[in-house]
Amino acid sequence: MKKIILPLLLICILLISACGNQAQTQNSAATNSNTKTNAVTNDGSSKDTITYPSENGPIEVPAHPERVIVLSSYVGDVLSLGVHLVGVDSWSKMNPNFQDQLKDVEEVSDENLEKIIELNPDLIIGLSNTKNLDKLKSIAPTVTFTYGKVDYLTQHLEIGKVLNKEKEAQAWIDDFKQRAEKAGEEIRAKIGENATVSVFENFDKQIYVFGDHWARGTEILYQAMKLKMPEKVEESVLKDGYYALSPEVLPEYAGDYIILSKNSETDNSFMNTDTYNNIPAVKNGHVFEANAQSFYFNDALTLDYQLDFFIKHFLGK
Repeated sequence: MKKIILPLLLICILLISACGNQAQTQNSAATNSNTKTNAVTNDGSSKDTITYPSENGPIEVPAHPERVIVLSSYVGDVLSLGVHLVGVDSWSKMNPNFQDQLKDVEEVSDENLEKIIELNPDLIIGLSNTKNLDKLKSIAPTVTFTYGKVDYLTQHLEIGKVLNKEKEAQAWIDDFKQRAEKAGEEIRAKIGENATVSVFENFDKQIYVFGDHWARGTEILYQAMKLKMPEKVEESVLKDGYYALSPEVLPEYAGDYIILSKNSETDNSFMNTDTYNNIPAVKNGHVFEANAQSFYFNDALTLDYQLDFFIKHFLGK
């Protein structure tokens, strides 16, 4: 079945990350803990820095960053840790959940270097396949991550380490895990231990079904809550983490419950067909529609939103 290229989040994980050099011998002390140092700025004043052991080697970053640019899907992680942003990518800028907090934050891209220079960032966070990395590194310390290299909660912790807020990040993780596990127990008790859930998204006249680590709430449903996906879905998403479907075969991949990450700006005519409306989950009122723009990511703020969404729709709370 023909697959097409998905939005940014579906592209990143399929690309090969740039191979970074291992930390050199003199920097071997940089381990999982950030190392504090004291740097001298151009005007002669001192400024605290930390050394973050990135996947490409140790990077010296501000101990208290005040002008951060994020060129990827980690905006919600930075916002949740209370760090000031001056620039974000277009996908984050259009996320309804971030609108209030980003109203005074500029939209930037890895190709608009002049705009980034104007914003005078003291830290840049991006993906391993971000363009113009060498030029970005000359503007400000730049830390990149390979999307999907670590699990979704560890990713938040790593963002916390970069921002020198590891304790705050870990506290959120511990709290989130408790809330998600508790909700999962209640949901399984209500719908049954063997009930299945499918996560679909419509994009550019194609429908996608997702596995357990492709954002859109999948990490919460399948990992934290331990809900089950249909066997055919599990088989199909094993290789890539997602699978492209035609509307005609949608019933074969539909679980007892469906989470539909719906793009209002694309073709949704499949929802008017007999094929779709005869799916048991549809007939039983077990389809929960979410705004796709709010569901794309798996950062801390989005995970909180998704968890509340599931609690509301599964449990009526």
